[in-house]
Amino acid sequence: MSCRVGITFGDQAGIGPEIVRAALASGRLPADARYSVIGPAINCSLGQPTAETARAAFNALEEAVDLALRSEIDAVVTGPINKARMYDIGFTFPGQTEFFANRCGITDFAMLLTGGKLTVALVTVHVPLREVAGALKTEEIVRVGLLLEDFLRRRGIHQPRIAVAGLNPHAGESGSIGSEETETIAPAIAELRRLTESRANVAGPFSPDTIFHHAANGDWDGVLCMYHDQGLIPLKLHAFHEGVNVTLGLPFPRTSPDHGTAFEIARKNIARPDSMIAAINLAVELAREPRS
Repeated sequence: MSCRVGITFGDQAGIGPEIVRAALASGRLPADARYSVIGPAINCSLGQPTAETARAAFNALEEAVDLALRSEIDAVVTGPINKARMYDIGFTFPGQTEFFANRCGITDFAMLLTGGKLTVALVTVHVPLREVAGALKTEEIVRVGLLLEDFLRRRGIHQPRIAVAGLNPHAGESGSIGSEETETIAPAIAELRRLTESRANVAGPFSPDTIFHHAANGDWDGVLCMYHDQGLIPLKLHAFHEGVNVTLGLPFPRTSPDHGTAFEIARKNIARPDSMIAAINLAVELAREPRS
């Protein structure tokens, strides 16, 4: 049976419908997979999100996760949503990542982004920067590190090289610019090494201002990041148009383009579908790879 991929438009006042249609017509997707758009197209004013466009996006997400859990589709690719409008209609999650984890009854999940030569997994995600240090826990670093290792192995890297970023400038300078590296991150690295044994090479904590340069040059297969922007800024600088957001830990692949609704260009037919194409291709790849 061919791989079945369900795709949502996201908020239809944005560029979601445009990039989905462009991706499906691009000739750059696996021809032997089957693609279906989840949820009806609605009439709306481009660039002007409303409760109706948010509700349509929410309904499509509910239908997508239901189809995936009933094994009627093998993977889900989601278009970008407008969180402010979603919150107005009762969406209670920080983002689509947390929505899918909740609906699947999963607590062991994480956000990962990949594009070009960079793959980054995030230990903390939608947390105010002032709260990140307090939110970092050794066991959480280990948990997300194991999910990152599994993702890299599923992509055919049999002994992934994982770099762990520090939190503070220069990875704390041996404690002179913060103690998180020595008290929280280093013990997590030791535990990851123990758990992965010969399966992976885990090292760090590395100074965040240099590790992404080395990863982009091919020295590392993935970087375990301590907070949202630590991973997303280099990823988007390196591969802005090809970045893909992946939810790790779900019982099925879920990917999305790594950009927003772009309401300001929704009327202009200039949105690039590259990230959506990459998201669909990765979803197909992961759906075809047997889960460990």
